[in-house]
Amino acid sequence: MTESLLHRQTVAAVEQSQPKERIRRLVWKICIATLILMAIGSATRVMNAGLACPDWPLCYGKFVPTKQMNLQVFLEWFHRLDAALVGISTLALSFLSWWNRRSLPGWLPWAATFALGLIVFQGILGGLTVTELLRFDIVTAHLGTALLFFTTLLVIGTALTPYQGTGTAGKLPWLGLLAAVLVYLQSLLGALVGSRWALHQCFAGQELCGVMYSHIGGVVPPTLATLAVVFLSWRTPALHPALRQLANMAGGLLGLQVLVGVATFRLRLQVEPLSVAHQAVGAALLASLVAFTVLALRDRTNASSGSVHT
Repeated sequence: MTESLLHRQTVAAVEQSQPKERIRRLVWKICIATLILMAIGSATRVMNAGLACPDWPLCYGKFVPTKQMNLQVFLEWFHRLDAALVGISTLALSFLSWWNRRSLPGWLPWAATFALGLIVFQGILGGLTVTELLRFDIVTAHLGTALLFFTTLLVIGTALTPYQGTGTAGKLPWLGLLAAVLVYLQSLLGALVGSRWALHQCFAGQELCGVMYSHIGGVVPPTLATLAVVFLSWRTPALHPALRQLANMAGGLLGLQVLVGVATFRLRLQVEPLSVAHQAVGAALLASLVAFTVLALRDRTNASSGSVHT
């Protein structure tokens, strides 16, 4: 009889874990699609393809504008296609979270709904970028919302990932959070520089140089905060290997981002792949810091509660 009870409990635990595992996999797939979406959006901007499709949401009044298709039209069209897929997937994420809410953490349906709200708002901004002819504040808000959506998915996915902390994170969660916020703000400054073409205008006619130099000077705070995360992670004994790996990844991505940024500046945005890589590496750096912060917070929470659990 005891064996039968244990068997039923095991079956029930497996059944409860299945929706959580499916949702976790879906979240990470949407994360990857969103990272690709932001890279394509960056390529669309640097290739002057933001208005390659003059209407919205269709392109030349068609779902697939085969007659007008060229590189610029393809970039803008594919950007919209990927955005639509991300939107549909996020709608499915919200639906599944509410449908299976009894076997999921209580915060998950609300977090999924928040992500859905962000993607709806992002779609509105995407339409406005076309109808308002790439107005710089809308373009900047478009990227800022995309990064916030990306961050929300990262928080959800990392929080659902099985993790057994060591309870040694200490103040690392707050330091990681500070670094992530500073990187996000620096990304917004970069979006403003790009949407106003500040680098070109400064070199060509000494205009908007203040905007450009604010982004260059703004690299210092997130750099120092990220280096502090790496240094303190090295100095923290018995830190979980996952946290050490994420800290090392953040340090490596920071170095790569600085190199790509310097190369982009020295070449005056003449090499488009460098500009795309600059934004993609920045998003990856933000992702590593967000994942680090969530895991470190889980580690600290486990330590304060006096128990380590998955």
